[in-house]
Amino acid sequence: MTDNCIFCKIAAGEIPSATLYEDQDFRVILDVAPASKGHMLILPKQHYANICEMPEELTGKAFILAKKMAGKLETTLKCDGVNIVQNNHEAAGQTVFHFHIHLIPRYADDQVGLGWKMGKLTDADRDEIVKKITEE
Repeated sequence: MTDNCIFCKIAAGEIPSATLYEDQDFRVILDVAPASKGHMLILPKQHYANICEMPEELTGKAFILAKKMAGKLETTLKCDGVNIVQNNHEAAGQTVFHFHIHLIPRYADDQVGLGWKMGKLTDADRDEIVKKITEE
């Protein structure tokens, strides 16, 4: 736990939250600034700034839990879909530097602003990326 991390305090139960699920590794809470009705966060109880710092086993557990909670959203809230979002570093939209997964229920015509402008994969970029990633 990091003393100045709000998600560490929430995950430890030091700050009250609307807890939806809890086990020895995670706490799942409703987001206090939801993108849509039912928006929840999966928080590990141990502090990791981002996915690259987490042990693989715990990362796997986080996404298995995301699958389980997404299913609960679909069956209980009858949403039309679910975004599962995990941001790493400020450039990618991370604002709280404690690993977390957003589960955002989606409803037809909800106007939730997730997305990006589609680009085009050039042959040069493809070749460069494949070479760099596969040679590591």
